[in-house]
Amino acid sequence: MTLIEAKFPNIRAVLFDLDGTLIDSAPDLGAAADKMRQDRGMSSLPQSSYRSMAGAGARGMIGVAFGMTPDHADFASMKEEFFQNYERSMTQNTYVFDGIAELIAHLDAKNLLWGVVTNKSARFTDPLTRAMPLFDTAKAIVSGDTTPYAKPHPEPLFEAARRLAIDPGHCLYVGDDERDIVAGLAAGMMTVAATYGYLGEKADPTMWGAHSIINSPQGLLKLLAKA
Repeated sequence: MTLIEAKFPNIRAVLFDLDGTLIDSAPDLGAAADKMRQDRGMSSLPQSSYRSMAGAGARGMIGVAFGMTPDHADFASMKEEFFQNYERSMTQNTYVFDGIAELIAHLDAKNLLWGVVTNKSARFTDPLTRAMPLFDTAKAIVSGDTTPYAKPHPEPLFEAARRLAIDPGHCLYVGDDERDIVAGLAAGMMTVAATYGYLGEKADPTMWGAHSIINSPQGLLKLLAKA
């Protein structure tokens, strides 16, 4: 019996959040926002200033760079400027977290289907995943605008399960944000919280209700490995 059979019975597929779970895109996200500052003659901020908010996308990056919230009159235009900067450089310094390639190879070897459910829009998800060999064996990639809803709504997870032709109850969802766990639980999936991603200073994964918590990709590999 494997540990996944013991802790997560009847799992036939593993779904992942993207940014902060499979890939570290914080350097490119931060650079896109910081270029906006530099273009306005403002001083550059250290990459560490952006990192903890990388999971919040444009809202988080613009918030760090300019202290601007989505209700600001200029937010929409600033967001599009950020998107254009990011679009031009989103694979320059984005990389797969250590241990993820090994984890995906394990899933492939065990004939466990896997896929991605992210709130990143397809405008970025599609070219990014096409550019990275890691995603060659992914059987479903669902973006934040693939369905009418984004996480924490469960519909994107339901869509991924439909594409895999697997009941949601036989899926495991792994993410680094509370909305990932909320969505996974609402979809009736088993859930794992990843703490190696972009946890904010006030985040407490022990309060999210996940079935398990891992501190590295190797942690999930251990759950999937034979006892």
